[in-house]
Amino acid sequence: MPPPSPSRRALVVEDELAIRELLRLHLDLGGFALDETGDGRQALDMARAKPFDLILLDVMLPGLDGVSVCRAIRGGGPNVETPILMLTAREGEADKVLGLESGADDYMTKPFGVRELMARVGALMRRHERAARQVQPSAGALRSRDLSLDRDRRTATVRGKAVELTKQEFDLLYLLAARPGVVFPRTALLQQVWSDDTYVTDRTVDTVISRLRRKIERDPQDPEMLLTVWGVGYKFADVE
Repeated sequence: MPPPSPSRRALVVEDELAIRELLRLHLDLGGFALDETGDGRQALDMARAKPFDLILLDVMLPGLDGVSVCRAIRGGGPNVETPILMLTAREGEADKVLGLESGADDYMTKPFGVRELMARVGALMRRHERAARQVQPSAGALRSRDLSLDRDRRTATVRGKAVELTKQEFDLLYLLAARPGVVFPRTALLQQVWSDDTYVTDRTVDTVISRLRRKIERDPQDPEMLLTVWGVGYKFADVE
């Protein structure tokens, strides 16, 4: 992985000192300046105080657990779109899904290999940088049903109320809403929204769709806009 720019800053949230020292060493070698803490509440205060380029977040923390910290970060503030990699000793699928649904971009279980960790950090940063470099054509606002999206300003309004969306949420929603009625297989959504990131799966699409439904649907359990096409993928409801 090419070394990132030294101007990048990472927030490392890990209460196990030995793991934090390991992360510090390799992120420093990777070109990151670091802020670090082992306390969840302090981590949230730090994330609300200034922007970071990357957040490594342990799940089990004193003060406030990592899932709650992640949800709070995604709720608003300077790091609403910052890549977040969650770390945990739990290996169950339900724990991974919970971490991803809270807004994390990736998830690793302990013990982890440093080479894999840095490869995943590199993948997260490349994906984030591609999005930042991408020049969107001026197309004005997209309006459909109760939804309004402005691709240039990257703003979303649902039933007249502004809604905060992460980069992945906005890109996925815009892709679907721009082509109402068109069914997108999960593989196609992965290719267009996540590009060549090898560390995402079909379940990632399901997780982001679930988050979007909670933000834009009147009833997330009975969606009117983001519809599932069983055995295939998803579509935005046909314009009525």
